[in-house]
Amino acid sequence: MKSLLTIIFCFVLFFVCSSQTIRGKIVRIVDGDTLTILDSTNQQIKIRLYGIDCPEHGQDFSNVAKRFTSDLCFSQIAKVEVRDIDRNGRTVGIVWVHDSINVNLELLKAGLAWHY
Repeated sequence: MKSLLTIIFCFVLFFVCSSQTIRGKIVRIVDGDTLTILDSTNQQIKIRLYGIDCPEHGQDFSNVAKRFTSDLCFSQIAKVEVRDIDRNGRTVGIVWVHDSINVNLELLKAGLAWHY
């Protein structure tokens, strides 16, 4: 019975996360693949870009990746297609600006992120 409840919980969590969309203004760029969005209720939500990994602070090109992300989307209204919640409590998703620019994909195309 416990395992059945666990399976049901995981299914519901996946369904809710995979169908959720967040809209708001990007108010902070933490690094190349992490940003903060201010939603319509004035709640700040930390977003980790889904499916990619940029260099971390102190690694080569980390500042370049952060600058690229900032130039592309800081202060923009964005849509986030939520995919998951990571172990640090961050929302993981695909970020769109101007309704047609996929920030995750642009970092890959620029060679500033790895796909995983």
